[in-house]
Amino acid sequence: MVQRILMGQVWRNNVSGEDYLVTRVYDEAFSTYAVLRKVGVDVGETRRVKVQKISSGVTLEGYAYTQEEQKT
Repeated sequence: MVQRILMGQVWRNNVSGEDYLVTRVYDEAFSTYAVLRKVGVDVGETRRVKVQKISSGVTLEGYAYTQEEQKT
């Protein structure tokens, strides 16, 4: 499991299967957010996703960490 969300990580959307790059991570009040941009698109829509803390680390709801999938 991921211990920290970092810029440059690639996450896959669980519904669409599209890959997204983390372009920014920031704190807002009592929450942390990641800004995601679709891989392969230089200019386009970004998505703001709340970072969720779980017992084994952190995650982005609705997304899977792609580098972890490639290890198995």
